[in-house]
Amino acid sequence: MMKDEGPYVLEWIAHHLAVGFTDILVYTNDCSDGTDDMLIRLEQLGLAHHRRNDIPEGIRPQPSALSYAQEDPVVQAADWLMVFDADEFLSIRHGDGTLDDLIAAVAEQEANGIVITWRIFGSGGVIDWSRDPVTEQYLMAAPTTWNKGWGVKTLFKFDADYWKLGIHRPKLKNKVIDTAFPDHVKWLTGSGKVMDDYFKFRGWRSITRTVGYDWVQLNHYAVKSVESYAIRRLRGNVNNKADKYNPDYWALQDRNEVRDDTMLRYTGRRDAIIEQLLTDPVLHRLHFAALDRVEARLAEIRQTEAYANLRAGLEVASKIPISQITAKPPQARDKEKIAALMSDVEKRRNAKAKDERKAEPKEPADVMPGGLYLPGPLDAAEDIALEWTANHMVELPADPRIFTPQALALIGAGRFERALARRLPGLLPPQGRLLDIGAGCGFLPAQLARARGGLQITLIEDDPGLRATLARVIARNGLAGRADFVLSDDALPGEAPATAALVAQHRPDILLLSDPRLAGDPLTALVAALDPLPAIILITGRLLEHGFPSLGPAEEALAQRGYAPAFGFEPSVARGFARAGGAAPA
Repeated sequence: MMKDEGPYVLEWIAHHLAVGFTDILVYTNDCSDGTDDMLIRLEQLGLAHHRRNDIPEGIRPQPSALSYAQEDPVVQAADWLMVFDADEFLSIRHGDGTLDDLIAAVAEQEANGIVITWRIFGSGGVIDWSRDPVTEQYLMAAPTTWNKGWGVKTLFKFDADYWKLGIHRPKLKNKVIDTAFPDHVKWLTGSGKVMDDYFKFRGWRSITRTVGYDWVQLNHYAVKSVESYAIRRLRGNVNNKADKYNPDYWALQDRNEVRDDTMLRYTGRRDAIIEQLLTDPVLHRLHFAALDRVEARLAEIRQTEAYANLRAGLEVASKIPISQITAKPPQARDKEKIAALMSDVEKRRNAKAKDERKAEPKEPADVMPGGLYLPGPLDAAEDIALEWTANHMVELPADPRIFTPQALALIGAGRFERALARRLPGLLPPQGRLLDIGAGCGFLPAQLARARGGLQITLIEDDPGLRATLARVIARNGLAGRADFVLSDDALPGEAPATAALVAQHRPDILLLSDPRLAGDPLTALVAALDPLPAIILITGRLLEHGFPSLGPAEEALAQRGYAPAFGFEPSVARGFARAGGAAPA
């Protein structure tokens, strides 16, 4: 569904032809910028299908268009089908980035659909209008863990006898709900895992156990630049939401925490298609007329007080940390109303799935350490507005580009790595050299430096996002420039002898090992190669998480070098080892 998307039509069409769609059907209503004329010309060239969305009184544009599309011959003849909008661009990571490869992978699992989660892309700090492609201008996005951006669209195998089109996902027709047909519906998540059974019947967004971006995502460019946003405020939208384009909406959609340039894989194919399209004189004229029209309108509004106020308001909204964004539905979720709408079949299936989840064996809470950091490499080069919270004696940033949702909750509550932060200052010897390899955000060394003196602390961290965060933590907590607290320029070598030589260079009395690249055989080899031997070795953080539960060989190597388990930490918190003559084990 489109309305006044003239500047973007050719990019959107060319991109999705490059992705591999064979038929693109667009409904327009009340266009004033030539969008409909461009689509009519594309239809004449055999590259798209255009329909007028004549909207009945009291009906919103999107449901109206879907009602028409349900009976349209192009839709009726579709094999695989997906409903999405002009500010949404499909981005496929799987295979060669085409629908052919994606659908083949889905079919290989004997599935007939894939639920694709939104990835919210923000302005990236872009203010001015530009003719450059949307998918190249805006490369900053919300973290994959940000659940307020988890709306979905569905690519599925279509059969008009069974399915009714929907905005986010199709709906089973009533006549087939209580038949064997739902048993044959198998949809996957965006990571290629089997989707929960409940989603066959209802739902419009992913949840923690169903979200996935490994195979495919739907890039949602809801705001674009400040000036693009200003233009959108001057017209309606496909759902007639009069108050949609305001600073609150901007703050919600202008998420720029993580760089994602996967879309650039399509640049060559897309540009070749656009170049071919513009050889048609009619499309060429309509396309550049749309660009000229929007730029002329911008020249007018830039002189107005309304534009100045809007720009100032959006600048303030852009500075709101992601941790402070609230996004409440317009109507509270009514569980009783939802239950009343459910068919008996749906209720039985949901109850069965719930019982099956309850029956699954649960791992003991202390068996597997919880992840505090997102998988690397991480990108936190840009110094964005973040909420800082005191955790013991160290302030930490609630940075969703770096920390998992679990860790963000702990930071907000002042409980990040609380068990170690409480005990380490009293357990370690009063003097000595401490080397932390894989220091992460630097919380534990910073806590030691703030809580007590006497230690010479050196930190090594290679991941660029964590290193940038570590530098900010050091500066925020007054540790920059201290001779006894040093962020080293050293990098972790690839082989154990070189790593052992690096350790020997710093001659630590206390060695903290947290880098996940040491997990498995590298850790065992490093222990065997250490010379001289530190008095204390602690295995923590990402190394413990990624190396668990295969620490047996490393523990045997430590025993052979004269180390014994020490300090009595919970296995999921840390593993401590001390040599005879080192610190007295607790």
